[in-house]
Amino acid sequence: SPSRGLGDVYKRQTQGISSKGGLRTVPSAGALYPLEVHIVIGKGSGLEAGIYRYIAEEHSLIQEISGDMRTKLSEAALSESMIKNAPVSLVISAVYPRITSKYGKRGLRYAHMEAGHAAQNVYLLGVELGIGTCAVGAFDDEEVKKVLKMPANEDPLYILPLGYI
Repeated sequence: SPSRGLGDVYKRQTQGISSKGGLRTVPSAGALYPLEVHIVIGKGSGLEAGIYRYIAEEHSLIQEISGDMRTKLSEAALSESMIKNAPVSLVISAVYPRITSKYGKRGLRYAHMEAGHAAQNVYLLGVELGIGTCAVGAFDDEEVKKVLKMPANEDPLYILPLGYI
C-alpha cells in the first residue's frame, strides 16, 4: 500500500545503513548516531496502526505502541492538522548521551546538525517521489515523549508528516 511504502522508503533514507561498514545515510560526528526514528502509522496503511521504532542495524521496525496515535501526536504538536491527517509521520529524536559522552556540550550541536541532515534527506526523497512533508518543530516536548513513550534520555527534535501531493 502507499502508506507502507512511505514508511519503508523514508526510514532507510533517514537513518538507514548505507554501506557494509555500517555507516548511515546521514553524517554523524564520530559515527556515534545519537538519533532515533519513530514511525507513526495510521489506519489503512497496510501495517497495523501504531508507533514503531526503526532499528537501522537490522533495517526493521519494532512496534512499540499499537493503535492509531496520530490524533494524540497532533495534539502534542499544538493540534497541527498535517500530523493528524498524514498516513505516516516520522519523529526524529536524539539520545544526547551517545554524543555528549565524547564531545561534551558541543555534542548537542552535532546532534541537531545530524537531525537537519536526516530531515533534508526526507525532503529530497520526497521531491523525487512526489511526496510532501513539512518539518514540524512546534510541539510540547514532554507531551510528544508521553505519546511515543520515549525513555527519559531521549528528546524529540522533529515531526515530519508524509503524504502524497
